[in-house]
Amino acid sequence: MIKYSLTCKDCKNIFNSWFSASCEFDRLKKKNLITCVECNSHKIEKTIMSPNVANLENKIKKSENFNKKNQLNYSFDNNDLKKQILKYQKLIKDNCIDVGENFAYEARKIYYNEKKSKGIYGSATSEEINELEEEGINALTIPWIKKVEH
Repeated sequence: MIKYSLTCKDCKNIFNSWFSASCEFDRLKKKNLITCVECNSHKIEKTIMSPNVANLENKIKKSENFNKKNQLNYSFDNNDLKKQILKYQKLIKDNCIDVGENFAYEARKIYYNEKKSKGIYGSATSEEINELEEEGINALTIPWIKKVEH
């Protein structure tokens, strides 16, 4: 999915629309299937957009800046760390809905106002998380202990 900012050449209205692929806009435009939401004109053009492309260098800089501003000076042994993770897991389980492997799909439904939710958790591939980030959907990856050892 790709989101374009569009402008109407007739009424100068600017609006956003989603397309399944970048070539889909051109295909639909040729068939006069894209219309202005205000005046129904077919004279629609893409506006200049800057893509949300994250490269490794930017990610490293952001991470370094975050770490400098938000340094935590804690020292955990394995048991303390495990207890903290389990505490956060309980908080998440008590306050959010487990959507399992449908996390990316459900996150999009919430983000695009198709579904209201108090919060969700589940699993997603790193590729799915990257796609969510590219769409502007915030998702946080945290360590998860699946089976508690006694």
